[in-house]
Amino acid sequence: MSDLNQANPVSLQGKTLFITGASRGIGLAIAKRAALDGANIVIVAKTTEANPKLPGTIYSAAAEVEAAGGRALALSVDIRDEEAVMAAVAKAVEVFGGIDILVNNASAISLTNTEATPMKRFDLMNGVNARGTYLCTLACLPELKKSAQAGRNPQVLTMSPPLSMQTHWFAPHTAYTMAKYGMSMCTLGHAGEFKKYGIGVNSLWPRTAIATAAMQMIPGVDLALCRKPEIMADAAYCVLTSSNANTGNFYIDDAVLADHGVTDLDCYAVTPGNTNFLPDFFVD
Repeated sequence: MSDLNQANPVSLQGKTLFITGASRGIGLAIAKRAALDGANIVIVAKTTEANPKLPGTIYSAAAEVEAAGGRALALSVDIRDEEAVMAAVAKAVEVFGGIDILVNNASAISLTNTEATPMKRFDLMNGVNARGTYLCTLACLPELKKSAQAGRNPQVLTMSPPLSMQTHWFAPHTAYTMAKYGMSMCTLGHAGEFKKYGIGVNSLWPRTAIATAAMQMIPGVDLALCRKPEIMADAAYCVLTSSNANTGNFYIDDAVLADHGVTDLDCYAVTPGNTNFLPDFFVD
């Protein structure tokens, strides 16, 4: 049992969340869940024009957030670009007055071995995943510190796996594993570094594969055997409405929900009644 259920939950009403990769998938699901409380959502993503193969733009995401009861600010940002990220943070502060929560969700994936992973792809994954997470955290830190001083329960939540230095998690896709674990190392380091400021820093990861556009593009993945992004959104909500004294954890979605009394997960299945889910990576 984790310590999440020992904390008094707080609402996200009036809180400002800076969410990367929020135009679709897990990022959008987290944004919409927070919007139900009346949160302010800064949608940070690159997609500005609709693509039939990759549904969702920052503008359609903003519309969904506002329909759910939140306020949205759609910003076109490549999180590898330091100036663009800093400008996005400044705009968020201008519009909403500060930032209380950072959700590092944006990620690039290529499940390829070394011979099939050219340096351009290596650089993309490490630039978005590890560097992007570090950069967004760095950029938001001054506002998160202000949020802590105001007693607003600031947190950083990163969509990255528990660290497991086992060969079988590296050998099939060394570059991707390095990039995702780079995100997790940010959690490990920043949790310790930011504790003195009163900022909670945690990671969240799914036990099963999640039906997202990224998974749909991976050959051989049957989305019918996945869970919906909403399971990650509800688990994220549990973390973000718990005390920021819970820090340095690598949470798994269904375990978080179980700690909050949610054990019937059938509503999250793409195929109702299915119990044979595709496992996700990195969970031993």
